[in-house]
Amino acid sequence: MKKKFLSVALCLTMVASLFTGCGSKDDSKKDDSKGKVYYLNFKPEQGDDWKALAEEYTKEKGVEVKVVTAAANTYEQTLKSEMAKTEAPTLFQVNGPVGLATWKDYCYDLKDSDIYKQVKSDEFVLKDGDAVRGIAYVIETYGLIYNKTLLAKYCGLDGAKISEASEINSFAKLKEVADDIQAKKKELGVDGAFTSAGMDGSSDWRFKTHLANLPIYYEYKADGIGSTEAIKGTYLEQYKQIWDLYLKDSTCEPKLLASKTGDEASAEFATGKAVFFQNGTWEYANITKNGLTDEDLGMLPIYIGVEGEQDQGLCTGSENYWCVNSKASEADIKATLEFLNWCITSDKGRDKIANTMGFVTPFKTFDDGYSAKNPLVQADADYLAAGKTPVSWNFPTIPSEEWKNNLGNALLEYAQGTGKWDAVETAFVDGWAEQYQATH
Repeated sequence: MKKKFLSVALCLTMVASLFTGCGSKDDSKKDDSKGKVYYLNFKPEQGDDWKALAEEYTKEKGVEVKVVTAAANTYEQTLKSEMAKTEAPTLFQVNGPVGLATWKDYCYDLKDSDIYKQVKSDEFVLKDGDAVRGIAYVIETYGLIYNKTLLAKYCGLDGAKISEASEINSFAKLKEVADDIQAKKKELGVDGAFTSAGMDGSSDWRFKTHLANLPIYYEYKADGIGSTEAIKGTYLEQYKQIWDLYLKDSTCEPKLLASKTGDEASAEFATGKAVFFQNGTWEYANITKNGLTDEDLGMLPIYIGVEGEQDQGLCTGSENYWCVNSKASEADIKATLEFLNWCITSDKGRDKIANTMGFVTPFKTFDDGYSAKNPLVQADADYLAAGKTPVSWNFPTIPSEEWKNNLGNALLEYAQGTGKWDAVETAFVDGWAEQYQATH
């Protein structure tokens, strides 16, 4: 009887332990009930800022927020890799309609979300029928950033082609000034008119995507369209002449461009080695942390030699659309939506986004004293006030990353003298049709 009693007691103890173990697992699940956030960030220049904001949120709300920043020019590849993992991103981005076509099955419908209620216009969202699959989180502008101090110094030299920056309102005038700066670079104390047009992966997007937007924009404008399955290349001669100018009036020889990085170009500009730097509002923090002040910075449109371009403004738009992973757990989706809403409504979130990251956003919540203090943003406002027409961002209609890569390779070979411009035209026109068919 005693042995039987001990046996029963032992069994009861084991059962009790089992239920205790189950209870502790349930408690653990309750701890996870707040969900967690994993943000795969697209923009390397704001990677540290997003991590800092995530830490603030975790401290305040007790919700885990992980931020991973993809290396420059590797976002799509990184996203595919991360989405295949068990702990996949709960928050990611697509670059427009082409990106949405690839990832829409992973894009949660945001039409009932708090963040969508704060968007100023549907101009800033990606829709799939009635569903809202993506929301732009930053409206950006790019052009030719210039060093006002250096350009003013140039204007004071004997024989200068202009007396002030506003006189540069066409490709012809831009070329005249750049050629003269290049000829007088020792007198001016610079290495070149333009920063290096690096074709390393951290920099080549400036030319195979952002510069390529100009001939795409003007073709779309002339033809009255917003996308195409077969680009004609109407303005490729203009694309060539601006690329030639970048190569000729540069801080370095074209044969060195394969290894030149975006950071090198930024440093050349920030340290006064070049007068002009093709880049955008997002570069503000990088070029001011090395000594340039707001008073040093201005931005000109990228003129390529199209009739009527004197009425052209800066290139303004977005390719950055937040998407919430519909395959994530309900708790993680909820946590991600709450994190996004906090980012655009809290003082800490708005301050970091507007004043540290320097973003202009499409959200109503930023109109209450959270405008980015960025002279490059102000330059865009000045062109608008002067009645200039912004150049829209049409590069999100580019059919694939492969098209960009092939174009970039052709541009580099042309720059190095190992390829002809014909190869650039082939990559641009024939490559567009081929990649459109492949991706549709």
